[in-house]
Amino acid sequence: MSLLGAMTTAISGLTAQSKALGHVSDNVANSQTVGFKRIDTNFVNYLTRSTSRISMPGSVEARPDYTNSLQGTVQQTDNPLAMAVAGQGFFSVVQSRGSDGGVVQFDPQQYYTRAGDFRMDKDGYLVNGQGNFLQGWNVDQAGDPDRTQMVPIRVSDLVYNPVPTSTIDLSANLPADLAPAPALPTPAQLADATVSGQVPIYDALGRPQQATLAWTKLSNTQWSLSITMPGEVAPPARGILVNFGPGGVPPAAAGTIESFGAAVNMTNSTMVAVGDSATVSLTADFGQGPQALTLNLGARGESRGVTQFAGTEYSVRNLAQDGVPLGSYAGVSLRDNGDLAVNYDNGENRVVARIPVVAFNDPDKLQRQDGQAFTRTTESGEARIVDAGSSGAGKLVTSSVERSNVDIASEFSKLILAQRAYTANTRIVTAADEMLQDTLNMRR
Repeated sequence: MSLLGAMTTAISGLTAQSKALGHVSDNVANSQTVGFKRIDTNFVNYLTRSTSRISMPGSVEARPDYTNSLQGTVQQTDNPLAMAVAGQGFFSVVQSRGSDGGVVQFDPQQYYTRAGDFRMDKDGYLVNGQGNFLQGWNVDQAGDPDRTQMVPIRVSDLVYNPVPTSTIDLSANLPADLAPAPALPTPAQLADATVSGQVPIYDALGRPQQATLAWTKLSNTQWSLSITMPGEVAPPARGILVNFGPGGVPPAAAGTIESFGAAVNMTNSTMVAVGDSATVSLTADFGQGPQALTLNLGARGESRGVTQFAGTEYSVRNLAQDGVPLGSYAGVSLRDNGDLAVNYDNGENRVVARIPVVAFNDPDKLQRQDGQAFTRTTESGEARIVDAGSSGAGKLVTSSVERSNVDIASEFSKLILAQRAYTANTRIVTAADEMLQDTLNMRR
């Protein structure tokens, strides 16, 4: 029994070392595969009989020891859509099962992967090198993700609709050293006491318009502002008196706005109360109906917005408006928080989706599938879909991929050990065979 048992044990050793060699072979073959996780070998001993007086030969089995949780090297790439997870977690992906009427149909089976070599396909979907479609959360206009469902991410917002101007913020200095206009000025004297500037505005169709702001100095502390919209004939039906400090109750600092009021008929215009922000609400019509505009000139007693300090020239420190012209698709970019933004040639961008990270309590127990993909098992635990870098999930590294976690030097060391152990088991089989032959020859 012992000789046959020894031979059987040695044969199980041959089988186990063959499997170990297969694991090494798989690891070496995939040493350059993006997101591949190596397989180590766990040898398990099975006993036939073992007591304090006797131990009979048993057998050995080579079980795969998966290293799904072991991080591979993160390598930068030129692909702006490539991602790597630094830490624990996976990307959620699905597979296509064809198309119906040009619409891609997806398999309901959920897969998870560390292969983040994503690119955009012809339909605008983000697909990795294995053909798996990346899933994420859609976002609303405010950029807030809808965490109730995961959907394949598709970039379809190829046009950025124009946004009409609604708010204009002006920060400028009126020249305190400019001579004021006399009480009954001639046209030339009025022109000498006036400074002006253009304000860009976009209408509802995204066309640029120009409004003119003309400031006329009436005294050392008082200016008159007239606002002329495109197509209007001067004088406009909008006039504003702005008084600068020092003065007022409580007193406003010198050079800052003290009071704010109407100078002429404010048709289609309103003004805020003195003491609040110096804001004018206007209505303009560029051919698409009334367009509401708000002009922010600063605030009483504060050195922001419009001021009156030393100088003879009108200087604009900042001029901003919130209108946007028509924009066309210019590319996509990924942010560290997982937001996928579409960039447009008008300088704007729009977040269309957020990419979460899927974490498991025991990722080494996930079931392996083709294409560096995994599926959930009972032993792995439930999939926890969270924002990158939160709740124990890893961070996203953009424009990068995670390489295989295979160490070639370590694999060749395992190869040598497997080869030597295999050879040693063959010697046991040979020795047991010779001893059995000697036993059979005893009757001669």
